[in-house]
Amino acid sequence: MSLTMNEINLTYPDGDLSTTALDDVSLDVRPGELLAVTGPSGSGKSSLLAVAAGLLRPTTGSVSVGDTDIARLPRSAATRLRLERIGVVFQQPNLIGSLTATEQLQVTQHMRGRPPRKTRDTAVQLLTAVGLAGKQHRRPHRLSGGERQRVNIARALMSRPKVLLVDEPTAALDHVSGTNVVELLADVTGRYEVATVLVTHDTEYLDRVDRHVSIRDGKLTGGDAGANPATSG
Repeated sequence: MSLTMNEINLTYPDGDLSTTALDDVSLDVRPGELLAVTGPSGSGKSSLLAVAAGLLRPTTGSVSVGDTDIARLPRSAATRLRLERIGVVFQQPNLIGSLTATEQLQVTQHMRGRPPRKTRDTAVQLLTAVGLAGKQHRRPHRLSGGERQRVNIARALMSRPKVLLVDEPTAALDHVSGTNVVELLADVTGRYEVATVLVTHDTEYLDRVDRHVSIRDGKLTGGDAGANPATSG
């Protein structure tokens, strides 16, 4: 199931004028593809992720997960689609200090109405898949920064999303840990056939992604922005 952003514009009122956060942005990310979006602070990266997740409605344009345009859904339906089809990996893992790694994953499903006893096996399987076998009972203070980020990624995969949106996952990590996290994202993208968008200011990891575009002043450039490599050129 692809993520397609078509001719997205996002503007904010700014006194008597308006500010453009996204300017005619188009992207098509296919299942199993890891797309990196790089750009300086204030370039529009966070706005792009928020619109892709359905957290912000674009001023104009469409955002489709498969055949469903999330930008046209009522807010309750958009929230439900986001919970079922979109996984978000935040820059900070924000793990709950009193919960084990397994429980961090289970609590997200409990909020969706699924009892913990029915989600434990899935949580353990995902933690194993992200390289945390044998550490599922550890609480955050007994995990390294890179391991906490792995829990963050596994948590985003608990609902078996079709789209994975990742916000600056290497910002607080050293080079080795950052490399491991990006390689993990590449692995889970292919293994679970999700359409993954990785927003990052780091350009040193770009050899590990499938495609790369840049954003500046709300405009995408490079890497066949708006085109899928399977159909472009």
